[in-house]
Amino acid sequence: MTEPEYGSFDDEAVSKALEAARAPYEGADLRTVEKINTTDSGGLEIRAQCISLTSGNHKVCLNLPLGLGSICIPLPFDLPDGTAVRACLSIRTFWGIPTGVCVTLYVGGEQIVRKCFP
Repeated sequence: MTEPEYGSFDDEAVSKALEAARAPYEGADLRTVEKINTTDSGGLEIRAQCISLTSGNHKVCLNLPLGLGSICIPLPFDLPDGTAVRACLSIRTFWGIPTGVCVTLYVGGEQIVRKCFP
């Protein structure tokens, strides 16, 4: 069996997504908040980038940003190896601080898998 190829997301795309997530809270001192706004819980998930991959051995493998390492995500077994897969990365934040990432996989425009780390 051959080693899987690992797709990677662009560091600049990840940085821009993090900047966008931080922007609403820039300059805010959360220690001085006297009233909690119930319409803004502070949680946000923002799309960073989508890349094209090819499946192999019923999975796709990716290098995750933010020091989360490398992972392989299983695919449904009815998809043949060599299938074109679109992998989209979103960054999860709380009050602009990154808390993890989610990867959503699409085949033919249809979502087939979603996995969040951590």
